[in-house]
Amino acid sequence: MLDEKTRTDGRPAPADPAHASAFAPSARIVAVQGASGDAIQALLTRLAARWTADGLRVAGAIEASADGARKGSGGTYLRNLGTGTAYAIYQDLGPHSTACCLDGRGFAEACQHVVDDMAACDVVVLSKFGKLEAERGGLLSAFAAAALLDKPVITAVSPTFNAGYRAFVGHYGTVVPPDEEDLYAWGCGFRSR
Repeated sequence: MLDEKTRTDGRPAPADPAHASAFAPSARIVAVQGASGDAIQALLTRLAARWTADGLRVAGAIEASADGARKGSGGTYLRNLGTGTAYAIYQDLGPHSTACCLDGRGFAEACQHVVDDMAACDVVVLSKFGKLEAERGGLLSAFAAAALLDKPVITAVSPTFNAGYRAFVGHYGTVVPPDEEDLYAWGCGFRSR
């Protein structure tokens, strides 16, 4: 449960986790922070599954990993939440490479498919606002499309990229801790009528 000490938007925490306005309506873009990247991606996956089971229409892509595989050898990829399609997001530069192995092509393809799914959704789940998004690439077009379509977005952001995230979202977004029940209630507040 969020408390006043951990809230980043200055509002008091809701009295019970079913209170759907914990982040809504002012926070249209919610970035989760305060756990490992893997834990946050698992949280986003669970939230998307719960919202879908409850009848919300969810569009988006989350980061997933194949057990035991290195990032650069296809071990980490983006997975479309609607179709299950996997998008390679790392180039295999070999085991001794120290260069950045992010591959913008996979992000571009995933981004386009997510944007194509947005018009009919209630909530958008995007894996993260990270290095590529801070440099105006990656999934940034999906963030922008969601804003233009007035769709709420849940994502993750590392403290390293807080400044870029805040510059992009302005007063429409916030950073919150990984409280599943509060986040679930936030998403349920956007159910289509």
